[in-house]
Amino acid sequence: MQATPRIGLFPRVAFVTALLTLGLIVFGAVVRVTDSGLGCGEHWPLCNGTIFPPLDNTIAWIEWLHRLFAAVIGLFGLGMLALAIRAYRQQNRRVLNMTIVAAVLFTLQSALGALVVVWSLPPTMVTLHLGTAMLLLGALLISGVFATYRPRIHYGVDRVTTLVYLTTALSLVIILTGALVRGSGSSFACSDWPLCNGEVLPLNQGRWALIHMLHRYSVLALGISLLILVYYVYRDRQDGRLRTVAVCALIGYFSQAAIGAFYVLRPGEALWGAAHVGMAATTWALLVALSGMEWLSNQSSVQEAAKSSAAWNPQSSPTP
Repeated sequence: MQATPRIGLFPRVAFVTALLTLGLIVFGAVVRVTDSGLGCGEHWPLCNGTIFPPLDNTIAWIEWLHRLFAAVIGLFGLGMLALAIRAYRQQNRRVLNMTIVAAVLFTLQSALGALVVVWSLPPTMVTLHLGTAMLLLGALLISGVFATYRPRIHYGVDRVTTLVYLTTALSLVIILTGALVRGSGSSFACSDWPLCNGEVLPLNQGRWALIHMLHRYSVLALGISLLILVYYVYRDRQDGRLRTVAVCALIGYFSQAAIGAFYVLRPGEALWGAAHVGMAATTWALLVALSGMEWLSNQSSVQEAAKSSAAWNPQSSPTP
């Protein structure tokens, strides 16, 4: 009788933790656009050798609060893990397994955050740090989806399934290329939009412009893939929940693309850069949730087929 409340509580904790992680990602973007990454110097976990930064050091406080935010998420993650062990270790083990994956990713994310500071913000490490944060966000969401989503219609893997997975992977690629743009100092290598200083492909403008345009073309590819995905989801999927998540992902995409263009055209508006990362992370999160829902529908189809096969072939069952 005690298992039911815990199972009911876990999804709420999982989704709240995922939402907090999304907020942490946006806060991390604020740290980057305000150049606060070394606000506490090359010290971790202390801030310039002290527990609390000076009250008049705004940059240090931004970095310090980012670390505090991460610690709070760690506490929520521990609560998630405890709930998952108690409620899911004997049933629906996939929830527990994904929660363990999230715990490992959080540990890795924390270690990478420390290394990024100690090693003075190398671009590749900053990109890896952000990529791990996105994987953590995805793992938390999948845990919640596995705990709550029950497919209404069962179907096998088809082209929609493949398109969902490919689009989700592409959304992560544009986030990583965006981090590389920021980390390499290429954010304003192209002063106009959608062209790059008047050119479609800036082959003669140096590698910074090429890195910037690689990100833009990745964003364009994601937009095309999302439009195709929404079309096929509406055509081939009858579950309104899948359709809603797909459309929300498309809205998130257009929002982050528009904010990205505005950020280039108005380089003085630094916080728009953080909003750009936030909407990109939201798009990724929605696509991850859609992937989890699609995967569960596929698995349900396999299980239904196995049950049907067993019912029609009683000789295949072992005799007592």
